[in-house]
Amino acid sequence: MDYDKFLKSIPAIKAQPLFALQAHIKMAPLERIKYLETEDYSLYNPKKSAVLMLLYPKDNKTNLLLIERAEYPGIHSSQIAFPGGKKDASDRNLTQTALRETREEVGVAEEQIEIIKPFSEIYIPPSNFIVSPFLGFALSDLSFVLQPTEVAKVIEMPLEDLLDDRIIEHVKMNTSYAIDIDVPAYLVDDHIVWGATAMMLSELKETLRKVLF
Repeated sequence: MDYDKFLKSIPAIKAQPLFALQAHIKMAPLERIKYLETEDYSLYNPKKSAVLMLLYPKDNKTNLLLIERAEYPGIHSSQIAFPGGKKDASDRNLTQTALRETREEVGVAEEQIEIIKPFSEIYIPPSNFIVSPFLGFALSDLSFVLQPTEVAKVIEMPLEDLLDDRIIEHVKMNTSYAIDIDVPAYLVDDHIVWGATAMMLSELKETLRKVLF
C-alpha cells in the first residue's frame, strides 16, 4: 500500500469505532474466548503496560513494525510482539510508555512518531499485564538501533500482507493453560504471530479494512 494513501486515510482511521472483542475473538485461542467474554480482569489488579503499532514508509510502501523478543528465562522469550513494555512511575501516561519503550528497544525517538489513536486493551493472563496498544506513524523512513537484551531482530511487515487473509493459519502451540492446542496465527516471514499480538493485529486489520476498502 502506498504510504501517501495511508496518510490520507488517517482522519478516517481516527473516526472509526474500536472493534475490541469482535476483532480479538477472531485471533484468540479457543480456550481463551470464554474468558474474553466474561472475565473481569480488574479483580487481579493487573500491571499496566503499553505497546506501539508503528506504521512507516519504506520505498513509499506502508510497513508495520514488529519485533522478535530476545531469548531470556521468561514466558515471552523469543515471541513476536510490538515494541513496548511496563509503565514506569515516571511515565505521565500510557502513550508515553509506548513511545519511551519504542525508543529504548528499537531506537526510534519520540519526536519521529505521531500517535493516531489508542486501541482496545488486552489482558495477558500468564504475566498479569493489561496491555494498551497505540497506533502511530512516522513521516520518514526509519533506521533501527536494537537493544540486544530486549530485541533479537525487527520484522518489517508490509501493511498489505496484514490485509491478506491467506497469511492466517492454525498452528499447534503450548500455552500457559493448555498443551498442543490449535491457535490462529499470522505467518509473517516464517514467524508465527499469535496470542495477544495477533489479537491486536486483528483489531488493526478490521479498522483498516473499513477505511481502505
